[in-house]
Parts: sequence; C-alpha cells; structure tokens
Amino acid sequence: MQSMLAISIVVPVYNSEGCVFELTKQIAEALKDIPYEQIMVNDCSKDHSWQRICEVIEKGFPVVGINLRKNSGQDNALFAGLEQAQGKYVVIMDDDLQHSPSDIPRLYQEIQKGYDVVYADFTHKRQRFWKNLGSWFNGKIAELVIAKPKGLYLSPFKIIRHEVVTQIVSSATLYPYIDGLLFQVTRNIIQIPVNHHKREIGRSNYTLYKSIQVFAKLLFGFSVMPLRISSMLGGISACAGFLLAIYYVVEWILGRNKVEGWTTLVVLLLILGGLILLALGIIGEYVGRLYLTVNKNPRFTVAEIRHKGAR
Repeated sequence: MQSMLAISIVVPVYNSEGCVFELTKQIAEALKDIPYEQIMVNDCSKDHSWQRICEVIEKGFPVVGINLRKNSGQDNALFAGLEQAQGKYVVIMDDDLQHSPSDIPRLYQEIQKGYDVVYADFTHKRQRFWKNLGSWFNGKIAELVIAKPKGLYLSPFKIIRHEVVTQIVSSATLYPYIDGLLFQVTRNIIQIPVNHHKREIGRSNYTLYKSIQVFAKLLFGFSVMPLRISSMLGGISACAGFLLAIYYVVEWILGRNKVEGWTTLVVLLLILGGLILLALGIIGEYVGRLYLTVNKNPRFTVAEIRHKGAR
C-alpha cells in the first residue's frame, strides 16, 4: 500500500540534546500543511539526546526515534533512518539547526518538477575555514571519482525521491557514502540556493578526522584510483632505476665510476621502501574493506525504535 506521507525527514543525532526540541518544533511549523514524519537516529550520543527524542515523541510530534547500540558514523546512521522512511520524498538534514526547516518546502516544491535529487546550495557557509577547505577538496575528488558536475555542491541538506532511496539502501557496502551512491543511481540532480545558518546551540561534532573519513570513503569506495596511482609511481621508480643503471654502466665503461654512494643508497632505499609500503597499505585498505563486507559485518545495530504510542 502506498504511503500517504509526502515527506520523511531523516536526521542523524549525535550529542545534540539542546537542538532536538527546537529542530522538531521548527519542522512542525514549516510542514504544518504537508503530511510528514521525522526520523531521528541517535548515533549512541554521550549526552541525553535519546531522552530528548523520547520526550518530543511523548509530546505528540510525528517523530520516529531510532537508538543505535554503538556509534556507527553519520552515513551509517542515515542508512538506519532511510530504511525506515515511508514518505514519497526523503529529506536528509543535520541536527544542528544550520539547515533551516523553513527551506524544506522549497526543496519539496523543486523535486516535484521531476528531479530525483535536489541539493541545498549554501551561498555562504557559516563554518570553520578547514571545513570549507575540506568540502572544496572532497568536491574536486568527487569530480574525478564519481563525475560530479563542476559547480554542484554535495550538500548534507537535500531531498531525494523515495525510489532512489530504495536503490541506495540496497547497497551492500560497509562504508556507505550517500552522495557517491546517489551518483551511481541517477544523474537527474539539481541544486537550489539556500541560507546556511549560524549554529546557536552546542558545538560542531564534525572533526578533521571525520572529514578524512569522508575522503577515504569516496576514494576507496568508488574508484581504483589509489591503485592506479600506486602502479604509476612504481612504474616511474622502475624507469628511473633502469635509467640510473644505464648511467652507472656507462660511467664504469668510461672509467669514471667511483665507489661513493652510501647517502644515495640510503635515500633510494628509503624512497623505494616507502613506495612499497604505501602500495601495500593501499592494497590492504581495499582487501580489508572487502573482507569486512563479505563477512557481512553490520553497518549499525539498533537497540530500540520508538514512535508515538510505543513504549
């Protein structure tokens, strides 16, 4: 039976107890004329985020709460919410109120024109410089790896057609990257400008390490580029070694060869040894991800799902 819900809103929650009620209230105000559900996934927060989620459910808001047994990361938490989504369209947004619920109707209106995905494009990002730099760098890598169009910002605030959501949640990868999976499914994508608001409550949970994790998911999950780069470096090293061997043979024939090269030898060993270890590390990363996926390690484990009327 087709769901009567127009929109499902999936929000991963981590250490954001101060934002839960305000976010829920703003969503209710923004979507008062649109049937919706709000799915909040508590990614094993260290504060009282789960208690705040339960409180807004008890107040009668159309909220589904999912409590994970352990911290699984943002994309895995999103997968837990996407699997439960029933709406015709699914909105993904952060929990920190920098993504305004008042922009959801605009995204909803735009996707009804026939698009599969509509991204919110932040004209001015109110975040730290290194986060802007990381977003720019990951965007450039995405242009190479998943053929992302230039100028398209892979925003964490977006709306997706439910048929597309169904296809991406069927992915077996243990290291999901939502934007990469979207580009594997569809190219019917557009973006609209929205405001990026200042965080008023709490502090950001997004760290440099998490930014590197996103980069690794993109690079190792959607391409073999690292292996090709490793092969290229190996080829360059082999050619350089061959040319150097020819040079020393010529020097020896001409009688100009001298046994002086301890420093050169050590430097070459360090460089070649480093390249070998780098190649082994890249291969190991692919093999390790494949091993964990083949062994069907769970992306997340759910401790409890709560909604209105459930205890």
